[in-house]
Amino acid sequence: MTTTIGIAGNQIIQSVDVFNGNHVSYTPQGFVTAIQQAGGLPMILPIGKAETAAGYISKIDKLLLAGGQDISPDFFGEEPHPKLEETNRNRDLFEIALIKEAIKQHKPIFAVCRGMQLINITLGGTLFQDLSLYRDWTVKHGQQPTQPQFATHDIHVERDSILYQLFGSNYRVNSYHHQAINQLAPTLKITAKASDGIVEAVESVTKEQRILGVQWHPELRFDIDAKEFKLFNYFVNQF
Repeated sequence: MTTTIGIAGNQIIQSVDVFNGNHVSYTPQGFVTAIQQAGGLPMILPIGKAETAAGYISKIDKLLLAGGQDISPDFFGEEPHPKLEETNRNRDLFEIALIKEAIKQHKPIFAVCRGMQLINITLGGTLFQDLSLYRDWTVKHGQQPTQPQFATHDIHVERDSILYQLFGSNYRVNSYHHQAINQLAPTLKITAKASDGIVEAVESVTKEQRILGVQWHPELRFDIDAKEFKLFNYFVNQF
């Protein structure tokens, strides 16, 4: 039986010429292709009202949260910092509802970049709104203009983790974020960090709540690095 993966979608709402002024619901193609190659059936869940989340989650086997905009800081009790970038409150509200419903319906969640940060917030954690607020920041976590297929910094992986089974104790990742986990939610554990201490991966503390989050972007490297594809394969077929 094919595993159905619901990918929480994003929006392009600017009037850009290539779409003739139309708004667009989308997800990065890398997620779609990686899930298909792992034998899963990807479905994009367009941003909607929070009350529709239960219906969406009931129709999928597992939930994937992608990267994208910053998260509105009032969800973790803060005013917007001057270095906060674009937010989409409708997306925040919808994805928070998806997370809560996936947990309620016992559906596994795999989260990338913003997705990992949003899970942390939904479960009671906080963020650094900008890495300049983290006093030990020494690693470049936004690798532009270097292309995403190139890994640019190391992570150390905890032995008691899913990631250790897939990547071993050390791995090198790409990096596209200016926010990061600050206070960790009580039902999560840190399973990987960068050399400057920034959280690079989390998992749930209990097997009953199946959550795996990574800060980097495996959807941009899975086709050139077999270990990155193993992450999608594990999510689709074993998690």
